[in-house]
Amino acid sequence: MSFEVFEKLEAKVQQAIDTITLLQMEIDELKETNNNLNREVQNAAGARESLVRENEQLKQEQAGWQERLRALLGKMDDVQ
Repeated sequence: MSFEVFEKLEAKVQQAIDTITLLQMEIDELKETNNNLNREVQNAAGARESLVRENEQLKQEQAGWQERLRALLGKMDDVQ
């Protein structure tokens, strides 16, 4: 009788070890996925910053062109 109990206990321990091993593998996969996602977020943030700087530069260029256009239009008004 005690041998059967020992076998059942051994089976449960083995099942627990298998479950723990699978969970550890899943944790490792999730950590890797998390690291990849963190890298993607950092890359996206860097790209965003670059786009913000480019947008500001383009706005400044646009403002400069608008000012030049206003000056030319003002000169044209003076000629007429």
